Amino acid sequence: MRWYFWFFFLSGFCSILYELVWLRLAMAQFAVTTALVSIVLSVFMIGLGLGSWGAGHYVRTRPLHSVLPSLRLYALGEFLTGVSALVFARELGVGRTLLRKLDLGQSLSSPMYYVLAALWIGLTLTPWCACMGATFPLAMSAIRQTSPGESTQSFSYLYLANVLGALTGAVIPLLMIELWGFQGTLHAGAGLNMLLASCALAFSLRSPNGTATLIAEQPSGVPAKTSSPMHYCVLFGTGFTSMGVEVVWIRLFTPALGTVVYAFASILGLYLGGTYLGTWFYRRSKNDASAPSGLMFALLGFLVLFPLFICDPRLPIIYHLRIASILPFSVIVGWLTPMIVDGTAQGDPHRAGEGYAVNIAGCVLGPLASGFFLLPFLGERYTLLTFALPWIAASFGGIWRSFSAARADRRTLWKQGLIGVLSLVLVCTTRNFEEQFFPREVRRDSTATVTAAGLGSNKVLLVNGVGVTELTPITKMIAHLPLAFLERTPKNALVICFGMGTTHRSVLSWGISSTAVELVPSVVSVFPYFHNDAAQLLRSPLSRIVVDDGRFYLERSTERFDVIVLDPPPPVQAAASSLLYSKEFYAIAKLHLRSGGILQQWFPQGPSSDLAILASVAKAFEESFAYVRVFHSVEGWGYHFLGSSSPFAPYSAAALASRLPPPAAVDLIEWGPAPTAQQQFAMGVGSRAIAGRTRSSVSEYPRTSR
Repeated sequence: MRWYFWFFFLSGFCSILYELVWLRLAMAQFAVTTALVSIVLSVFMIGLGLGSWGAGHYVRTRPLHSVLPSLRLYALGEFLTGVSALVFARELGVGRTLLRKLDLGQSLSSPMYYVLAALWIGLTLTPWCACMGATFPLAMSAIRQTSPGESTQSFSYLYLANVLGALTGAVIPLLMIELWGFQGTLHAGAGLNMLLASCALAFSLRSPNGTATLIAEQPSGVPAKTSSPMHYCVLFGTGFTSMGVEVVWIRLFTPALGTVVYAFASILGLYLGGTYLGTWFYRRSKNDASAPSGLMFALLGFLVLFPLFICDPRLPIIYHLRIASILPFSVIVGWLTPMIVDGTAQGDPHRAGEGYAVNIAGCVLGPLASGFFLLPFLGERYTLLTFALPWIAASFGGIWRSFSAARADRRTLWKQGLIGVLSLVLVCTTRNFEEQFFPREVRRDSTATVTAAGLGSNKVLLVNGVGVTELTPITKMIAHLPLAFLERTPKNALVICFGMGTTHRSVLSWGISSTAVELVPSVVSVFPYFHNDAAQLLRSPLSRIVVDDGRFYLERSTERFDVIVLDPPPPVQAAASSLLYSKEFYAIAKLHLRSGGILQQWFPQGPSSDLAILASVAKAFEESFAYVRVFHSVEGWGYHFLGSSSPFAPYSAAALASRLPPPAAVDLIEWGPAPTAQQQFAMGVGSRAIAGRTRSSVSEYPRTSR
C-alpha cells in the first residue's frame, strides 16, 4: 500500500501543477476573467468525473483475464497525463488561432465568445483530465487484486495521498515557474508522470499475473452498502458547494491577496490543506462511514458563511490573515467526501468511481453557477447564502424527523438549531468590503465587482476591492503627451484600459476619434460617477467604447491608429496587466500603428516598487521599438514610455503646449498642478526628467531614465 500512497502523492502534485499552469495559459490565450476561471475549473472537473466513472465501469464490466491488469492501465493513464503537459499549450494556441480566423466579431461582453472558448477548452482538456480521473478506480482495482484485505477504505487512503500531493503542488510549482517558466514547469511535471508510469509498470511485473487474475475474479469480498439518494446528494452537494464558493473566495479575498497572478494558488493551497486535515481526521476516527449527521450539515452551512464575518471591514484583524477562515469549511468537506465514498463503495472500484463522478459533477456546476449567474446578480453575500441554505435546510429537516421519532438527543438538536440561527445572523449583520466607502456605487458582472467611491477630487475606482485608479493629472498626460509629440495632426487614438474614462475623455478633447477598450463591463457603467460630461461624451460620434481584452481586440481588428495608449491597472504583476507589458503585445500593437505613430505605456513606478520589474518592462519596450523616449510623470512618480518607428522631434515644453488644440489645453490643466499647459509639460519634459535612445544606446538607458 505504501507504493500507492507515493503514486497518488506525486499524481496529486502533478495535477495541481497542471491546473495552475493551464489556467494561466488559458487566461493568456482567451481572457483574464472570473468567467474563464469558472470555465477552466469546470472543464478540468468534467474530465476527472468522466475518467472516474468510465474507468470504474470498465473495471466492473470487463473480465480482467482478457485485458491488461489494472495497475498497467493505471501506468498508461499516468503516461498519457504526462503527454498532456507537452501538448496542451499548443492546443490552446490552435484554439485561439481558430477563434481569430472565424472572425465572428465576438468580444468578451458576448456570451458567444465564452461558449466558443469553452467548447475548445473542453475538447482539448477533457481527454487529458479523464486520464487523471481514471487513476482512482484503476488503482483501487489493483489494490483489490493484490491486497484485498486492505481495500475497504482504499478510496480515502488514495484520496489522502492525492490531496497531500495537491497541497504540495499548490506551493512548489510557484518556485518552479519563477526558475523555469511555464514550459519548463510543464516539462518537469511530464517527467514526474513518466516516472510514475514507469514505476507502476515495474511494480505490476513483480506480482505473477495468475495471482492477480485469480483475486480479481473472486467476488468483491466485503459487500458494499447500498447507495441511497441521500449519499449521492451529499456527494454532489460537497462538490457543488466547495467549487462554487471557491470562485466567490477569489473575489472576497482579493483585497487581501491582491490581483497578482498566483493569488488563486493561496486560496487553493489553504483549501487543499484543510481537505487533507479533514481526510486525515476521518481515517483516524471510528466514525460510521455512511451516516453524516445533521449537526455536520448545520456546521457546513455555517462555515460557508463564516468568511462574511471574518471579512467584515469593521473587524480588527490583519486583512491578510482573514483568508484562514476557509480552513474549517475545507476540513468538513475533506471529512465528508471520502467518508461517504468509503461507506458506499467498501473498496468496489465501480461504486467508488460512480460516487466520485457524482461529486465531480457538483464540482463542474458549482463554479459555472457561481461565476455566470449568482455573483453577477446576487453578489458575494447572497451567493454564499445560496450555497449555505441547502445544508441548513437539510439540518433542520433532520431536526424535524428526530422530533417526530421522539428519539432525539435534545442537546444535539439545540446545537443544530443554534448553528442555523447564527448562520442567518451572519448574513443580516455583517458588512461587505465596499460598504466602508460612502458615497459609492457598486456594480457586479461575471468578471468583477466594481466600486466607484468618494467625493470631489477624492474619487477612486476599485475592482474586486483593489484600488486601480483615481482622479489624477497623470491619466490626462497619458493621452496629451504622445498626441503632442506626433509629427502630424492626429486622426484617431486607441485607449486600452478605460478605467475612470479620464484618458478617453482627454483624447476626445483633441476633436479626434477615440476608441477605448475595457475588460470589465461594469467599469464603463460607472463613467458618469467620475465625470459630469460622461453622458454627453458617450453620445459623441467620435467616442467608441468596446468591452473586450485589449490584446484580443487588436488581434481581430484591422483598424490603424495614430496613437495607442495603455494604462494597465496596478500592480503590474496582476494577471490581466502583466500581459500588456510584454514584447508579444507590443508586436501586435505595432501592426495597428500608422507610419510614425506612437505607443504610450504607463508604468506606475513608486518608492516601494520592484526595480527588477521596471528593468524587465524597459527591456521589453526597448527591444520592441526603434525609438524610445521616457518621461517622469507630472506628480513625480511613474514613467511614460513612448515608442515609435520614427525619430522623436526634440520638442520643448513650450512647443508641446503650442501643439494642443484649445480644448485639449484646458483639459490638461483641469486638475493642475500647474496653471498653464507649458508649465504642466515642463514638469515631465524638463531636462532633468527626460530620457531617450535608440537600440544602439542600450547602456545609457538605466542611468538617464532615473
